[in-house]
Amino acid sequence: MKKNVGTIDAIVRITCGLTGLAWATSRMVRRPYRSMPMIMASLSAMKVAEGITRYCPMLGLFGVDTFEKEKGAFSSTHTGEDKTPTQDHHNDPSI
Repeated sequence: MKKNVGTIDAIVRITCGLTGLAWATSRMVRRPYRSMPMIMASLSAMKVAEGITRYCPMLGLFGVDTFEKEKGAFSSTHTGEDKTPTQDHHNDPSI
């Protein structure tokens, strides 16, 4: 399975998923027969799993890849040197 979730995206998914799991757990302690905390716990657990495995099936379905964007952002071939020679005519004594 190819990774399609970037590092920042994975951290956000894990954080939101754990927060959702904490909320759902606290609600299930008080009212265990409600359906909303169970749904929230299931969705949050999916987000935690996506963050850990770094694969999201919905991103794969739509062809979106946040993992590749991350690689391109930090790999730059620009060295800061200009390859074309320039002449400074203002300080050239031969003119």
